[in-house]
Amino acid sequence: MFPESIKKLLQRFPLFKSLENHEIDNVVKLARNRNYPHGTHIFMQGDPLENVYFIHQGKIKIYRTDIHGKEQIINVLSEGEMFPHQGFFRNDNYPAHAEVMEDALLIYIPIHLFEDFLIHNPEVSVKIFRVLGDKIVDLQNRLEEKILRNTYEQIILLLIRLGKKHGTIDENEEITLLTQFTNKDLANMIGSSRETVSRTLTQLKKKNLIFTDEKGRTVLDTKRLKEELF
Repeated sequence: MFPESIKKLLQRFPLFKSLENHEIDNVVKLARNRNYPHGTHIFMQGDPLENVYFIHQGKIKIYRTDIHGKEQIINVLSEGEMFPHQGFFRNDNYPAHAEVMEDALLIYIPIHLFEDFLIHNPEVSVKIFRVLGDKIVDLQNRLEEKILRNTYEQIILLLIRLGKKHGTIDENEEITLLTQFTNKDLANMIGSSRETVSRTLTQLKKKNLIFTDEKGRTVLDTKRLKEELF
């Protein structure tokens, strides 16, 4: 990609939107880009932390595995998001695996160069802290759901969260998921079983709270799903 194309792409990220031309030009000088095909890993849990990634196209699954190989999905990231969100000023390893769910074009910046840039540009550091703050709030909300909600309610909240992030909404508050998630994917996101998710989705379909459109995409009646929680 040409520097001007990378510049336009980076300026779409909240992190860089308010930067002056000369500031973003300095970031572009640090940036590289690469295409990653579906199914490949960008990095593995425990690998040395080397790059900060920005998603131009595609979807990335962030997940961990325990000693038994059981997978726990932490997040599914898409266009306009960055990762990882920790370790900017630490000599550390990647805390999770990053796998390509859909063919991806990523811009990345070597982390030691990015840290040096942030140190010399404190106003960008403030924006980084805001991004981290949003992620912390999201994790707190998900922890609260895990503690205070039963599995049925957790699955409803997960569907609503995925809908907001990976779907389109119409005037009737119905959200169409543009990314397909398997029952195993959904189970791994909340630490449940595929069978439990399957039973819950069947219940929700019987109640017409979710349904499938003519293209096979999942549609959520978010208004009624929220009512189901109370």
